[in-house]
Amino acid sequence: MTDIALKVDNGNFILKVGAIIINDNKVLMIKNDAFPYYYTIGGRVKYGETSVNAVLRETFEETNIFFEIDRLAFIHENFFIADFMENKFCHEIALYYMMKKSKSLDNMLCTSTVLNGVKEYLHWLPLDKLSEYPVFPEFYITELTSLKDEVIHFITKDEVTVRIM
Repeated sequence: MTDIALKVDNGNFILKVGAIIINDNKVLMIKNDAFPYYYTIGGRVKYGETSVNAVLRETFEETNIFFEIDRLAFIHENFFIADFMENKFCHEIALYYMMKKSKSLDNMLCTSTVLNGVKEYLHWLPLDKLSEYPVFPEFYITELTSLKDEVIHFITKDEVTVRIM
């Protein structure tokens, strides 16, 4: 199946998912040597795939662990220029799912890569010190320490993020 990353006029539309995995007041993030920031576990939804199946697949691909979904936590509409996509404008919609705790965290193994085979690495970042790290999405810094049982919608445009609800 093909990723939902559509060329539109002079840009791209992307549908992606992210997994929020928290354990011992730390959030699991991923990083690679090509980008200066930490980002959430996840990736693009494939055409014909549900977002639920996509986040389960992506989480397994990046951790080698089968997680279960707890609930949808965030919707993020993101508008940006992507240097990794030939400096084209991107309109991205991301669905971030809170994952249930897993008993097999010691068995995590990241074998995934991005961009021409650049290897990704897993990192546990302390929730109370997220502001000390370059993290994406940036709203994780404030929102992950005060999660409630609600879905919050964010829009990021011109590098400004607005919390809708």
